[in-house]
Amino acid sequence: MSRHFTHPQFEHFEFEAVPRDRDVYLIDERWIPQWENAYLDLFKGEEFRNVGYISYAAVRSATADALELSWYPNVFDRFHEVTVVLPREAFAACVDVYDYDEKPHIFVKGEWLTTLHLRPYSAFALIDAIGVKRALTAGQLSGHKLITLRDRIDEIADATPSVAFLSFADSLLLKANWFVGQYDSEISYSYEPETLIRLFPMVAAVYREVLGMPIYATITQGMNEYEDTSLIHQSSGGAHVSLNSLGLPFAQLLAIDEAARNAIRSGHHDRYELYVDDLFFHSLRFKYGFDKHAQPSASYIAPLSATPRKYYCTTASTILDNLDLTPPPS
Repeated sequence: MSRHFTHPQFEHFEFEAVPRDRDVYLIDERWIPQWENAYLDLFKGEEFRNVGYISYAAVRSATADALELSWYPNVFDRFHEVTVVLPREAFAACVDVYDYDEKPHIFVKGEWLTTLHLRPYSAFALIDAIGVKRALTAGQLSGHKLITLRDRIDEIADATPSVAFLSFADSLLLKANWFVGQYDSEISYSYEPETLIRLFPMVAAVYREVLGMPIYATITQGMNEYEDTSLIHQSSGGAHVSLNSLGLPFAQLLAIDEAARNAIRSGHHDRYELYVDDLFFHSLRFKYGFDKHAQPSASYIAPLSATPRKYYCTTASTILDNLDLTPPPS
């Protein structure tokens, strides 16, 4: 970038020195010449013209190889934050403008930015039955009950084709894909985390009626490294089933689950129905006036993230009763 941004009113940041914990814009590096010229004209007193397309983000941490970003794919009708990684090789430049009310622009490789917008993402819920060991010891889990449970879960799954259901009798993993989209693509924003919350009471009723057991769930959302947009993959012979996802989201669910168990044992908080990752929780469309920050919470260590994280302790009814059901603006 030595031939660009040489005017003294441009402030240039090296990779490791990009501003942290403040709003920045991500923009394709192909806009560098036009963007720079627009500001050079402004410096000369000419009218400013907007250039390019931006994505909202904030830099949370940096290593020699990558920046950890909070990316905001939706800042209009919900607060949607996703943790993503910008590798050094996808970084082109970071520039701020002296004396103007502007945010730092991080220019990135176009291929990386396009992939960020068009790749599939996933939301996961891990549901566990409470009291399984006691029921096994008492001989209360018959094969007939487990098959009945499976059949009842089939009915819910068949009525919800946008969600994949993977069961282990006493546990159930739900996966829903979503997309962000881009201005020049046919893919549109399809994030609807409320679906997983609405499914919880249905699944809870089945476990209660068939096994006589309550359930609880941990929930999260985030990146999905697979380019395959289908929810699951099944081999032609049916013996191999892939969730089309890395194990990282599952590891995050287990990290929340372990943190919640430890917090319950230590008396930090009571038992709840739902333990929800903070980014997922804040992305829900709550009614105006509902103080989501006042809900019980606790910290946990998220795998591969240097950013402190927490989960919220709540119930399905608390969330469902406080959702904003008005249609988002078109």
